[in-house]
Amino acid sequence: MRRRAFRRATIGPFVALAAALILPACDSLPGRPKEGADESAQGTDFESLYTSNCAGCHGADGRLGPAQALRDPLYLALVPPDRFRAVVESGVPGTAMTPFARSRGGSLTSAQIDALVQGVMEHWASAEAVRGAALPPYAAPLGDPERGAGVYAAACATCHGAEGRGGEKAHDIVDPSYLALVSDQSLRTTVIAGRTDLGMPDWRGKHGPPLTPAEVSDVVAWIAAHRAPVVGRPASGKAGG
Repeated sequence: MRRRAFRRATIGPFVALAAALILPACDSLPGRPKEGADESAQGTDFESLYTSNCAGCHGADGRLGPAQALRDPLYLALVPPDRFRAVVESGVPGTAMTPFARSRGGSLTSAQIDALVQGVMEHWASAEAVRGAALPPYAAPLGDPERGAGVYAAACATCHGAEGRGGEKAHDIVDPSYLALVSDQSLRTTVIAGRTDLGMPDWRGKHGPPLTPAEVSDVVAWIAAHRAPVVGRPASGKAGG
């Protein structure tokens, strides 16, 4: 993310999703299951399951959606497989990611969730994604927001503006609508993995050295410090994504 951060195209889809979620017709989004829907007819075919349950947020082919691209080998190398499955199964409290497991109020069986997770990995993961690079840890405590301000100024402000409220190349990343939709872990994931489908580089950036693990934690803390309290989000800020 050095000197190139969340790109202009990143925030717009999130804000659009925020608006959609408050409309009565929000359950008609393609790829978002309707309450009470019986998904058993889908069987365990990955394409059918993905199209019916995931495409509305993650994009028809796993990218260019309002949520994290799943067709991203770097992201799939970063997130632990058990955590990936847990997010599908139980959702992320306080965010737009709802549970899909029947045991959690969703519509998918355990076998269908396994088929989704395995399908994503089989279609879009790659052992070459991080060859020669040391990924920062997927999860870590928030760092120091004061130090994070310096990291932001050096690595992100060129695109997002001095205060994070947008610049010529990227949108506002302290926007209340955006921060209300994402967890601290989601912010961290995006800083590390980037959104290359939208033009945002990963933690290695395009200029200068990669962010260190401590710098990742610090800049995430700086961004998260701008979040207003959100009903339903754990106060610890440890919700994943």
